[in-house]
Amino acid sequence: MADAASRLSRLAEQMLGVPLPVRIRAWDGSQAGPPGAPALVVRNRRALRRILFKPGELGLARAWVAGDLDVEGDLYSALEAMASLVWERGEDARTLRQALRDPVVRAGARDLLRLAGPPLPPAPPREEARRPRRRLHTRHTDRRAISHHYDVGNDFYELVLGPSMVYSCAYWEDGGTLESAQRDKLELVCAKLGLKEGQRLLDVGCGWGSMAIHAAREHGVGVVGITLSQEQAAYARKRVADEGLTDLVEIRVQDYRDVADGPFDAISSIGMAEHVGAERYLEYASQLYALLKPGGRLLNHQIARRPQRDETAYEVDDFIDAYVFPDGELAPVGTTVTQLERAGFEVRDVEAIREHYARTLRRWVANLEADWDRAVRLTGPGRARVWRLYMAASALSFERNRIGVNQVLAVRTPESGASGLPPRTRTWNTA
Repeated sequence: MADAASRLSRLAEQMLGVPLPVRIRAWDGSQAGPPGAPALVVRNRRALRRILFKPGELGLARAWVAGDLDVEGDLYSALEAMASLVWERGEDARTLRQALRDPVVRAGARDLLRLAGPPLPPAPPREEARRPRRRLHTRHTDRRAISHHYDVGNDFYELVLGPSMVYSCAYWEDGGTLESAQRDKLELVCAKLGLKEGQRLLDVGCGWGSMAIHAAREHGVGVVGITLSQEQAAYARKRVADEGLTDLVEIRVQDYRDVADGPFDAISSIGMAEHVGAERYLEYASQLYALLKPGGRLLNHQIARRPQRDETAYEVDDFIDAYVFPDGELAPVGTTVTQLERAGFEVRDVEAIREHYARTLRRWVANLEADWDRAVRLTGPGRARVWRLYMAASALSFERNRIGVNQVLAVRTPESGASGLPPRTRTWNTA
């Protein structure tokens, strides 16, 4: 008799201590759970073995990437329902070990193990980053981490990002398109930096060249764009050539620590600082400070997490670290501002644009889902599933204020202290 779904639902509720907010559809065709709720599809017993071997987020992620788990119905609704059971409960291995002291939970785990069957454990999906955890954020490990995320095919990123090829938060007006919102974001950065014709801009983490091209074409600025991704650099150079901007824009495969041809009038760092790491952040800020002329401006556009009561206990997101941004780290915006000031900068402005990133991510997910079969052909089913889950979950995280994104404008104040009036870039709605 087909009853795997009922058994799974009952065991999960025993172990979690709360009713499941999703239905379960199991490999034997059985279903259980609240009618009309999104369904968690358990395609095989291997999904259970993955979760048992790596309880919490990483086990669920491995099952998802491998195709052992799926969602039937709206992905956002399913993630909203699951958030209170996984991400917001902190169901990591340590928490589960503590829960297993409860006889009811321990008995449920034994029953789940019997249902999962041998052998344990399954190999992780090939899309999972594998690297030593000892020395992070060296030039070598940073290059490898960047390659894991960005060197998955420019055609795939074109499908997701659209023609703008901007892989960071857009800046939305009501009714605007993704392309117009990304153009407005680039122009906002240029306005905050006060770019003028003939100036020199360093674009750190230049991606596929969109900021460099916009600054050169619209403001007559000479730009040096740096990235660690070979595929990004090749794509950006072709775009620069096609725009006829080779006399203004140079794209390099170069680590920010190796730039030695300053000073620059301005520096943009858009969606790059998340890769730097807490131990290297002061070095990063100090290097950018040294590359600026006195009076020069830095625009640091960076995702932030909420601060915790015990910052020493902070752990990176298992799924993001294993499949999306290996070695990436998020810091509270206050920490970022402090580190910039420690490096010598005067922070002049901080603009929070969290809601803008949620909308951006939903547009990227829509692009991916609209051309899903091609995405799978371009990058494989596992990688496409990684991107769909990560972007949808991130959209919800921005909407729920679990993470944010901020543009920090900082100045290398000249010795005289007079750096002119800051740029006027915002109009406040006081109604």
